[in-house]
Amino acid sequence: MTRHTHLSDGELVEITLTGDNTAFRTLVERHTDAVFNTAFRLLGNRADAADIAQEAFLKAFRALNTFRRDAPLKPWLCRIAANTALNRLKRRKPTLSLDDHPPDADPIAVPDVSAEPQRAMLAAERDRELRAAILALPPDQRAIIELRHFQELSYAAIADTLEISVSNVKVKLFRARKALRRHLQKEANI
Repeated sequence: MTRHTHLSDGELVEITLTGDNTAFRTLVERHTDAVFNTAFRLLGNRADAADIAQEAFLKAFRALNTFRRDAPLKPWLCRIAANTALNRLKRRKPTLSLDDHPPDADPIAVPDVSAEPQRAMLAAERDRELRAAILALPPDQRAIIELRHFQELSYAAIADTLEISVSNVKVKLFRARKALRRHLQKEANI
């Protein structure tokens, strides 16, 4: 860890803008998990997610002077990661295989395992099913699910990030939730 760990994100941004890059290193250390998880949930591939996370931090560093100081930093970084991941998905047809991603390697948090073993096992299975259902969604719906439910962005922030209208965000979110529900119900009936 660096010497700036006790400072707020806003203070670290200000210090970075004065030319002290060790402050930005602290921001990277602080937000790596969130940025990586955003990319991973959209791409479904650890190597691609790591590349996107690195690219997102580089973009953030270059655009740090445009960051609104009154806004929280984490959602801004995650938006950059989401946009970068979506751009990559647009450039290529994604090939998703659940076999490439062992369930125990997933960054999506699993429920408390201190509960009785059977409940923990069932919760982990539901988590795997949800992850599979999310990966089966088209990239635009996957992005909206990620930004709304995992990054907890407002409809307006999602619309701004994806460059679509708020009403389009609501429609796509409704369709994504419906598709997830249908997929999970189908899995439950098997």
